[in-house]
Amino acid sequence: MSGAAAPGAELPRLKGWPLLLAAFSLALANFVVVLDITIANVSVPHIAGSLAVSPSQGTWAITSYSVAEAICVPLSGWLAARFGAVRVFLTAITGFALFSLLCGVSRSLEALIVFRIFQGLSGGPIMPMSQTLLTRIFPPEKVGMALGLWSMTVVVAPILGPIFGGTISDDWSWHWIFFINLPIVTFCLVFALRYLLPFETPTVQRPIDYIGLALLVIWVGALQIVLDEGRNADWFASSFICTLAVIAVIGFAAFLIWELTEANPVVDLSVFRQRGYSAAVAAQSIAYAGFFSAIVVVPLFLQTNLGYTATYAGYATAFVGVLAVLMSPVAAGLMSRYDVRKLITFGVVWLGLVSLLRTGWASQMDFFTISLPQFLQGFGMPFFFIGTTSLALGSVRPDQTASAAGLQNFARTLAGAFATSLATTLWEREAKMAHENLAGLAHPLPQGFGFTTEQGRMILERIVQTESVTLATNAIFWGCTGLFALAAMIVWIAPRPRSEIDLSAAH
Repeated sequence: MSGAAAPGAELPRLKGWPLLLAAFSLALANFVVVLDITIANVSVPHIAGSLAVSPSQGTWAITSYSVAEAICVPLSGWLAARFGAVRVFLTAITGFALFSLLCGVSRSLEALIVFRIFQGLSGGPIMPMSQTLLTRIFPPEKVGMALGLWSMTVVVAPILGPIFGGTISDDWSWHWIFFINLPIVTFCLVFALRYLLPFETPTVQRPIDYIGLALLVIWVGALQIVLDEGRNADWFASSFICTLAVIAVIGFAAFLIWELTEANPVVDLSVFRQRGYSAAVAAQSIAYAGFFSAIVVVPLFLQTNLGYTATYAGYATAFVGVLAVLMSPVAAGLMSRYDVRKLITFGVVWLGLVSLLRTGWASQMDFFTISLPQFLQGFGMPFFFIGTTSLALGSVRPDQTASAAGLQNFARTLAGAFATSLATTLWEREAKMAHENLAGLAHPLPQGFGFTTEQGRMILERIVQTESVTLATNAIFWGCTGLFALAAMIVWIAPRPRSEIDLSAAH
């Protein structure tokens, strides 16, 4: 391919402002793609009202994006090998901008869903391609810092999404949750075109694995719809959800068999033969599920129990990004000096201790009590995210970097989808069980306080409901603590790194 660096050839070096702008454009592109996963969540009522549809129909604006993105992320390795990482990135970000514009001007739900699907298909490759290209533009000794910058976009974007979505929908219009992508993506595209073209990866003319591609679309699409719509449809009480679940299971089994025996698979599953890669991806996915469960449950708890608005609930959770950003360069610098498994364990154990701290939450908490654990959590996150990413990508061959990054992102995204569905379902179930237990222990309010019998009953019911949801929230945090403990153990399945994680191989 024209412009691609030959295998083994020395890549050009970026320094100073060119390196900073190229890296920032890659990280910012990843940020806006991850942001769009959550920015529309709090805007569904606005979208549904504007398009004259029910809120349950409006949720398809979220589901369509997540399904399309989930399908496209694991294809990134094949796309990069076939067309080149830079070309795929530039095409994807251009498509993301175009379909963001079309989503913003949509005047019907059908049009919005179609454009959200194409926006998701465009956004999917951006995550692993930005990750891969960051490892190519930085000198080997600074790749850890580059991945730290990239990892923080994954952490901060899902938290800021609801804040931006709520504020924009309330103060402007839901259309602007898509329009704000345009100046950001334009910035990324300009500097990507300016600095990234010399870093194109070599390409290989491989036949298209149509059967593998079809099986991937079937099982991932079915599974993602089950996870997104299962709670609204009462899970397996719905024949629709049951049918999709069966399709997902059978499709996944067929996909595995086909891809493992196909000479030119559309998804390179051979990366999982590397014990270090498999352990890192498993640890990251499990811990991310615990992390994302809190992202989902905490705002719900604050809004339903403590009377927070969606915006202020977002402010309370946003403190997690402060220490995360500040500690990223520190964590990245330590990756070359210490056993990365120890650093990952430290980060995951820290997250577990913070989760344990939140198991004692009460219904009369103030803002400081809520935001302090969020703030402290940020300290351990870079050690976990940067460490697992470094361990995963450093465990595979250079030609497998794009495939490894795509599958790692896919596993983490899927873990977040599982966490969202299971956490909200278990949270509601635990609240109902706690309500039944507390209702049996509650006694009627004594007469003489100026309340009628009916008023006293309503006050008592409100108290019981509030405490039930609080107990359910604490139960979720106990579960998150268990997930963090499991992730801390799994990372030790990885073999001891020879000296340091050799991310320069990604060049």
